[in-house]
Amino acid sequence: MALTGRAGLLAALAAVAVLLAPRPGLALAGAGLVLLAFILTDLALAGGVRPLRFERGGDRLVRLGQTATVELVATNPGRRRVRGVLRDAWPPSAGAAPRQLVLDVPPGESRRLAVTLSPTRRGDRESVKVTVRSLGPLGVAARQGSHEVPWSVRVLPPFLSRKHLPARLARLRELEGRHPALVRGQGTEFDSLREYVYGDDVRSIDWRATARRHDVVVRTWRPERDRRLLIVLDTGRTSAGRVGTAPVPPAGTPEHAMPPGWPRLDWSMDAALLLAALAARAGDRVDFLAYDRAVRAWVSGASRTELLSSLVNVMAPIEAELVEADSAGMVAAVLARAKRRCLVVVLSDLNAASLEEGLLPLLPQLSSRHLVLLAAVSDPRVAAMAAGRGTAERVYDAAAAERLMAGRRAITARLRRHGVEVVDAPPEDIAPALADAYLALKAAGRL
Repeated sequence: MALTGRAGLLAALAAVAVLLAPRPGLALAGAGLVLLAFILTDLALAGGVRPLRFERGGDRLVRLGQTATVELVATNPGRRRVRGVLRDAWPPSAGAAPRQLVLDVPPGESRRLAVTLSPTRRGDRESVKVTVRSLGPLGVAARQGSHEVPWSVRVLPPFLSRKHLPARLARLRELEGRHPALVRGQGTEFDSLREYVYGDDVRSIDWRATARRHDVVVRTWRPERDRRLLIVLDTGRTSAGRVGTAPVPPAGTPEHAMPPGWPRLDWSMDAALLLAALAARAGDRVDFLAYDRAVRAWVSGASRTELLSSLVNVMAPIEAELVEADSAGMVAAVLARAKRRCLVVVLSDLNAASLEEGLLPLLPQLSSRHLVLLAAVSDPRVAAMAAGRGTAERVYDAAAAERLMAGRRAITARLRRHGVEVVDAPPEDIAPALADAYLALKAAGRL
């Protein structure tokens, strides 16, 4: 049962009448009985909410920053009309709107209602419950009840770095010699022989074939294909820190109320998606591993057409775990899954303390069998602090920021001495920087 604002208004009027009445006690009893009669009448004549049946339909998947529509079909099998309001409750991060829906279902009929979701976070968003308030004819009281109508919407990573893919594919075509410009493809795999033309590198002349054909013949090369990439996503505590600004704010958010930036984990996912899309177009095989102290996700053997959909689906529910990543377990998981030499891309953080105690001592074991590339998201606020001057507080902040940046440079130098390639870039630049590093390795024939 629920009382409406009209019941409160009637009670206030009754209180005034009681104060003005010559016999307040009798007036109070009479007003109470009248109000109780109104309430009982509404409850008796209101449509039942317990017999209502609900069915759901609509979207199951949505990208972060887009909207999804979930439909709710309400069926009234009772003999009284159900007239009132309905609330379809979702978690706050689902961004459900409107908060209340007007419900009017005659006996034996159904009505279709729609709720729009504008999620602000990745992951699975589960409906909580459907609550119906059926008003009586007087509008004083209502029957109220809740129903469990389960539905789940998976919020996928938005893949904002997709905009960088055409430019990187153009560079890939240049490497393969398929660009319209007169650029010879580079690489380490022999492709074919052709006649020498002006501008060819004389070092590419095949002298034996030239002698056989009595014409100058050059060798053409292409970048390696059918190579293997293993993308390793660190989901430990260092991936939980928020950096940058929110690239997908909720619709209608004022500038002064902009939410904080994404966690490092989400920026790393975005970079992994761009790298995977580029490598798949280049003809390489891409596997994916998410790890902190256990394997959180594993994708292997996905075809070129299914790779991105497989990755975004397994990435969607992954959240950063507030524990220190087990570097020994991560290396063991990589070595167990990558039997042949491949490019291992570790998306983590250049945290000197964590690396010195965790991954750094294990790098020789990993780099002896694979080519290792570590990609890290830097915090642009640190660079802004380093440029601060003017007050004593800002000078101290700048000194602390410079010390942190010097530590990142030092750990980067140590990693490179171990043969590890390092990409350290701000949130908005990490995805294209990682793609460029992959293309540079491919052009150099190091995969």
